[in-house]
Amino acid sequence: MTGIARTLRALAAAGAALLAVTAAAPVAAARPEPKAPPEFVDLRSVDPTILTEMRYTTAHNFMGEPVDGYRQPVCILTRPAALALRTAQRSLLRQGYSLKVYDCYRPQRAVDHFVRWAEDLDDQAMKGEFYPEVDKTRLFEDGYIAEKSGHSRGSTVDLTLVKLPALPTRPYEPGEELTACSAPQDARFPDNSVDMGTGYDCFDTLSHTDDPRVRGAQRAHRQFLKGTLTGLGFVNLAEEWWHFTYKPELFPDTYFDFPVARRSVAGH
Repeated sequence: MTGIARTLRALAAAGAALLAVTAAAPVAAARPEPKAPPEFVDLRSVDPTILTEMRYTTAHNFMGEPVDGYRQPVCILTRPAALALRTAQRSLLRQGYSLKVYDCYRPQRAVDHFVRWAEDLDDQAMKGEFYPEVDKTRLFEDGYIAEKSGHSRGSTVDLTLVKLPALPTRPYEPGEELTACSAPQDARFPDNSVDMGTGYDCFDTLSHTDDPRVRGAQRAHRQFLKGTLTGLGFVNLAEEWWHFTYKPELFPDTYFDFPVARRSVAGH
């Protein structure tokens, strides 16, 4: 047998042995997705009449793309927060209004996505609508983006009021011409909510709940929403008219990372 032949035979034997080892090796199991603790529920299981428009499952948000961890347009909250919203909804329905939620529990991976986007100063595709007057270099300093969010603890919700009967809203078309979230209501992206003075997730001081420039019906709507919810245990974030946290929080120090999906709360 020539030297070349012996070498080829040895290589073939080594290759066969490697294939045998690979075939015999157990396949590494994919890490299962974390699930929500039993204290979390799908809001629709508590009150199916509350309207939902889960913006972060779509491209209609300040990043212009669906957010990491948002698998389905489902509002997940701790049970006490969901029950308090049900009580608020029952009162509002009698007055001809409905709640509409934009965001509820938010996984930590989504917050991490926000941070990566904020650090990419070249990505300003949605500036014209969501932060037209704010330099992107200031998003962290001004508090619009942070590395942790109360939403990840499960008792915080972003929401608005809708006058009944609720009118349909058209879907956002990626790439369409943007209008400032701080513009008058008839110039902003159409939303079936009452006029709150700005659109949702508007990075602008005009979004501060008690901004003195917000007057008339806009101010009355903000105060109506705030008054309805604070009487049931919710605390408003002064910088965002839409942001409320139910107190006391079940998980005041825990930032969860299970995905926003029905399977996360299946059976709860």
